[in-house]
Amino acid sequence: MTADDRGAPEPAVVIHPGKQSLADAAAARLVVALLDAQGVSGEAQVVLTGGSLGSEIIRSLTGVLGRSAVDWRRVRVWWGDERFLPRGHADRNDTQNDEAGLSSLGLDATKVHRVPGPDEVDTPEASADAYAETLARHGAAAFDVLILGVGPDGHVASLFPHHDAQRATGTPTVAVHHSPKPPPERVSLTFERLAQARETWFLVAGEDKADAVAAALRPGTDRWDVPASAPRGTEATRWLLDTAAGAGLS
Repeated sequence: MTADDRGAPEPAVVIHPGKQSLADAAAARLVVALLDAQGVSGEAQVVLTGGSLGSEIIRSLTGVLGRSAVDWRRVRVWWGDERFLPRGHADRNDTQNDEAGLSSLGLDATKVHRVPGPDEVDTPEASADAYAETLARHGAAAFDVLILGVGPDGHVASLFPHHDAQRATGTPTVAVHHSPKPPPERVSLTFERLAQARETWFLVAGEDKADAVAAALRPGTDRWDVPASAPRGTEATRWLLDTAAGAGLS
């Protein structure tokens, strides 16, 4: 395996026949990664994503073989981004994950770190600051697994093409205003914090994502144009795709 000029290993691509087989395989892979992390440090830290596939992996996780071997009370959960909406809103990533079965895994609720919404703080900036403080108190220097989705435009977390939120430095979180995808106000991890993960997994399904996947994996792509081209795990970067999402790869 070769490494890029940042010292991170080059991405590995795995293509599955369909969305369900992708979710099932990712869930099985996640169980192994969590067990490995707990074996090393006692606690595993994972960053989840929303959307249909982000929730599908949770559904698969609830029934995957070997799930009971994980000490779920020693798993710390984060989100790569969140819509600035009240707790329980159907469009929040954590709500979607909850409805998919996250709460049935036996997690310690004090280790499930949700991004504050307008029912808790006044502004996206206050939410971003609060999440940064929580990360400082409880976040590992590097997440064990960072799971990311990719939009048809190549956005990742809530870092969109040609959006000023990409420029945030010196902070793990950023408030996002005027998002091109509703809702307009969000909170996201920054590129700097997204870079602090041992393994980074992109979960992508659907033909509408094929062009974005191909662009993100094309050497020399500028993250300003395709944000998904930037995040790399320090130990591994995996693009876990279905056949449709991988159709643009040679």
